[in-house]
Amino acid sequence: MTRGTAARAQDVAMAQDPHEAQAAKLAEPPIPGGRVEAMMGVLIRVLAFSPLGRPLPAVSLSALGFGLVAFTGLCATAPGASAATLPVLLPLTALARRLGAPVLYPDVTNVIMYAGITLCCLGLAGMLWANSGGWSPDPRRVFWSAAAVVAVVVNITPVGTSDPASYATYGRIAALGHNPYLYTAADLPGGSHNPYTALVDPRWRSTPSVYGPVATWMHLAAALVGGGSRPWLAIWVLMIITGIAFLAAGYLLLRTAANPVRAGLIWAANPLLIYLLVMGAQLDTFIALAGITAILISRRDATVWHDLAVGVVIGVACGIKVNAVFVGLGIAVPLIRERAWARLLRTGAVAAVVTSGLYFFSYGTTALRALPAASSRVISQSFWRLFQMVGDQLDPAATSTLIGVLWPPLLLAVAWYLYNRLSRDVPAVLAATCALTFAWVLMAPWTLAWYTALAWVTLALLPRNSLTRWLTLVTGVLALAHFNAGHPDNHPTP
Repeated sequence: MTRGTAARAQDVAMAQDPHEAQAAKLAEPPIPGGRVEAMMGVLIRVLAFSPLGRPLPAVSLSALGFGLVAFTGLCATAPGASAATLPVLLPLTALARRLGAPVLYPDVTNVIMYAGITLCCLGLAGMLWANSGGWSPDPRRVFWSAAAVVAVVVNITPVGTSDPASYATYGRIAALGHNPYLYTAADLPGGSHNPYTALVDPRWRSTPSVYGPVATWMHLAAALVGGGSRPWLAIWVLMIITGIAFLAAGYLLLRTAANPVRAGLIWAANPLLIYLLVMGAQLDTFIALAGITAILISRRDATVWHDLAVGVVIGVACGIKVNAVFVGLGIAVPLIRERAWARLLRTGAVAAVVTSGLYFFSYGTTALRALPAASSRVISQSFWRLFQMVGDQLDPAATSTLIGVLWPPLLLAVAWYLYNRLSRDVPAVLAATCALTFAWVLMAPWTLAWYTALAWVTLALLPRNSLTRWLTLVTGVLALAHFNAGHPDNHPTP
């Protein structure tokens, strides 16, 4: 039976049975995945036909989950009182404090955070199921509702990570004329009594920056606003520019997606991403914005100027964090398939020149010194930790080397598997970028929930597929495993 004949037969069956029609709407493209995928499919269908798959319960769960997380940021602000928030008072947190908001202590905070993150995941899944079942809110209303939430969120103390304190401190180091790739928080005048140093976890005060020069310039701008005595103001500036970048990416998706409602739910109105990216002021937000910009430019036309623009955007993104290289690899895949060697050479050459120029003409090779050590770390939620624990009983040095050798080819193998799970009808550049970044999150020895940003922003432009469920699950699990700002694994890494 041909695809056309099968499709017509399915249409007849749907016309005869409305329940079958609804199931077909909720079903994702048939992709071979074995028993695990089949079992997940059964569970999805059960949940999708439950109240969770209706618009009102789904939106309510999203709002409740995110509200719990935001409540943590409003209340858990006393130094040492909570491990999930920084001890700084941003405007709304300061207001809540003056109005007598309670201070949450670790055990209570943990319960609230676990419940909030879980509800965010369920709410997101429910909204997507409701959309698959026919719910189609005005995409502009979805975007502006998300914009209103972000406008509030940037005024709440960062939740779930201590990275913003490190960002502000690197900016302060640069503002004093020092090299943040050599000079550390512990070296600032006053040591642990310095307002910036005091916010950085003691275990990471002797660690230099591992981010690119473009990121350092953003940190510098924020620190210049904060000055020497107001690190909270520097962190607030970082929150605001991160929120702007998040909404800018959402606006691009709104304007370009074939299904703007789905794109809006996956990115702009995604409570999990607002928590991870905006409330954490994460640099991965800017990588996602640069990545989707480069992809859209590459798809727009094949002129020399478009190729040059793509190369520049990729180079700037790599100047923020080195993992932006996956954007370049994703864009290279369709060019290689089409044997567009001239375009590939132009884009790659410009990206290489811009990247190397940003690094070597700003802070020189010192900007790269910390990367080898950072890339060799293994975080607790990575499956490599078990491998490391066993290997360290025999030869720790050999184990570390073996991990470094094994994970890149395994990443490519998993990316190839994920890439082939997507329909051949979808744009190769989106499929390749999504697959590469998702595989990186799964296979890298050091992985954090916000590293999924680039996978999410590309997934938003793809039609419904089974990777959505797995990306939601992986992001949620990583978020649950790592929202503790004082956790020994919570260290700024590229």
